[in-house]
Amino acid sequence: MNELENRLIEWRRDFHKHPELGFLEMRTSTIVANELETLGFDLEIGREVMSPGHCMGKPDDDVTKAHEKWARENGAVEKYMDRVSEGYTGIVATWDTGRPGPAIAYRVDMDALPIYESEDESHVPVQSGFRSLNTEMHACGHDAHTSIGLGLAVKIAENRDRLNGKVKLIFQPAEEGARGAISMVEAGAVDDVDCFIATHIGIGVEQDHFVASNNGFLATSKMDVRFKGVSSHAGGKPEEGKNAMLAAANAVINLNAIPRHSGGMTRINVGELHAGSGRNVIADEAKLMIETRGETSGLNDYMKTCAECVIEGAARMYQVDYEIELVGEGISAKGSTELAEILHGCAKENGLTSMVLSDESAGSEDATFFMDAVQKQDGYATYCVIGTDLAAGHHNERFDVNEKSLLQGVETLFASAVKLTNK
Repeated sequence: MNELENRLIEWRRDFHKHPELGFLEMRTSTIVANELETLGFDLEIGREVMSPGHCMGKPDDDVTKAHEKWARENGAVEKYMDRVSEGYTGIVATWDTGRPGPAIAYRVDMDALPIYESEDESHVPVQSGFRSLNTEMHACGHDAHTSIGLGLAVKIAENRDRLNGKVKLIFQPAEEGARGAISMVEAGAVDDVDCFIATHIGIGVEQDHFVASNNGFLATSKMDVRFKGVSSHAGGKPEEGKNAMLAAANAVINLNAIPRHSGGMTRINVGELHAGSGRNVIADEAKLMIETRGETSGLNDYMKTCAECVIEGAARMYQVDYEIELVGEGISAKGSTELAEILHGCAKENGLTSMVLSDESAGSEDATFFMDAVQKQDGYATYCVIGTDLAAGHHNERFDVNEKSLLQGVETLFASAVKLTNK
């Protein structure tokens, strides 16, 4: 156990030191693939488990190629690079026992966030030498998730005789922005799955605690909006211009004026506005980055439809063109109580204080696409949360976890694999 815990911490700190954004997890995924293949798992990688036409908000070729160079120079396992170099970095690792039994899938995510990590000397990654080398950082615990997935793989390989059926480990790219899951669902990653379990660390759950089914995720849509007008001299010929900046500014104000819905929680936010090229130039371009959320998919659709109407109206008002690109999406889903009860029992047996169900708001998650797909084929799905002490909240420059929770997560998930494949 001490050896496995040490490996978990080493993996987590290595991933933390070398974070990669969504669809760019080339170093991470090749290291993961190498560990899994060494353990004896059957691997499917990249386009084998991802539908290119469903990768939302994927970086362009120039960004992808630049990161490929970085990954090769910073420890990526060359053996697998050709399979992930285009940015299709998902992995499905399967352990088939050859004995009758259900197919169980565990999903973890791998991507980091565009946040510059704190350099404060009191920050543990600074003290212990694993602060991010990049301008990005793991500020949501995905480095821990990936390590837990590898730890679970070790337990499966070492205890293969205790299992039946098949166990699949899904290492998903681009969870941030709700972009990566749908591509793996559309590629058939869970078509044969009877039970699906997604895992997160933290999210307000205390150290030594466990939530077997978190149902607080909001459906969401992430949209990039571009307004295209006509530039002109602001002093000499203002009437010849079509002001994209004014259209964008009008949209920002009125997006936030969308009436909320009596059917449940709804959200909207404009996170970024970029416009203009000079103080004496009528702005011919403007870009908004916005998101909507809803307690259910229907409520999110309401917000999204209203937002599209506001954007169209602002464009018409200022006689500019516009386009809306959907760059991320998550649906609503509810966990299967029967499956949550089993996880709840495993957590308690592992010495954790556990609860079966929580409806506490937890942002949005595209693992809901996996959950929905499995439940639609009469399977069971849940989203569990492993409690941990946090140095700061999620998506904060000082984010850090208590590494004690890594082994707790592995032990609880492995115990569920034993129970489910023998049920």
